[in-house]
Amino acid sequence: MTSKKLSYGDYLELDKILDSQTLQSKKNGNIVHDEMLFIIIHQAYELWFKQILHELDSIIEMFKDNYVEEENTGLVVSRLGRIIEIQKLLIDQVSILETMTPMDFLEFRDLLSPASGFQSIQFRKIENKLGMKPDKRVRFGKQRYDQYLSKQDRKEALNSENSASLFMLLEDWLERTPFLQFEEFNFWESYKEAVERMINNDKELIYNNNSIDDTAKEVSLKNYDVIKNTYEALFDEKKYIKLLDEGHRRLSQKATLAALFIKLYRDEPVLQLPHRLLTQLVDIDQLLTSWRYRHSLLVFRMIGVKIGTGGSAGHGYLKKTAEKHSIFRDISNLSTYIIPRSSLPKLPIKLKKELGFFYVHGK
Repeated sequence: MTSKKLSYGDYLELDKILDSQTLQSKKNGNIVHDEMLFIIIHQAYELWFKQILHELDSIIEMFKDNYVEEENTGLVVSRLGRIIEIQKLLIDQVSILETMTPMDFLEFRDLLSPASGFQSIQFRKIENKLGMKPDKRVRFGKQRYDQYLSKQDRKEALNSENSASLFMLLEDWLERTPFLQFEEFNFWESYKEAVERMINNDKELIYNNNSIDDTAKEVSLKNYDVIKNTYEALFDEKKYIKLLDEGHRRLSQKATLAALFIKLYRDEPVLQLPHRLLTQLVDIDQLLTSWRYRHSLLVFRMIGVKIGTGGSAGHGYLKKTAEKHSIFRDISNLSTYIIPRSSLPKLPIKLKKELGFFYVHGK
């Protein structure tokens, strides 16, 4: 028996994909032209969400090992880069949806209720797998987000919520960074001394600046007191724990220190990939914020301050999520602690060699 040759349409199962646009307006007896665009845009979103989850799952799996191989770090960076490019595409798709006018949308909007983009289980899983904490979510009404999902989707959401997230695994990975204490070199102490020198030098410049009056000097010096307190919160374990307890920080002090070391010495060959990885996580976080914000603007453009089809506050709810649903903010905040290259503590020659592709794990 001769098997049928695989065709392009068979491989992509186009008969299923292209026959999955069911217009509610057609069922209602009055076809609305722009409903097709609305469906296709959201189906495209879901397909890209599926790809993001595919990449995330592979990244999480690689991070689960106690030791992440160098080649796997490269793979992680590559796949995070792919997620970033997909996110950019998702933001661009909003522009296509904006070609639909508010009046055209209102022609079929009521037919969608109570369906809502809020019910996208794939997007909730993306948030959870990245590391979104349930208590940090903006409440939908007064209920948890999963209360508005179907029974099966709720189960999937909870499973993703209770599984190891990329944030958790990143924290473990950072805490294993081996270079912070290297023989006589202690990065923590060296960095503290460098910061103190930098602040004292800056304050001395202000004292000796005759071009500004005493009032301006006093204001500038007070600003440096604030800066010093910010650094002290990083140095002092008790102060840092307090920040964690109050929800101002999420990443452990040890992991934060390791991430800072990577950012400060990112030019060292062994740290270049880890630095790219940290930068990409910030990019993913910021692109999620951008997508949420563009979405909120689109909703405001289409329905103003009306209630969303799923019962949410519409634009107001989406705007709050854009402002508050950040996952890797602690990595972004590391910029607060960056010091000039000229102030960086010099690394011992032996350590520089270890950071120059000579380091062997467990040596």
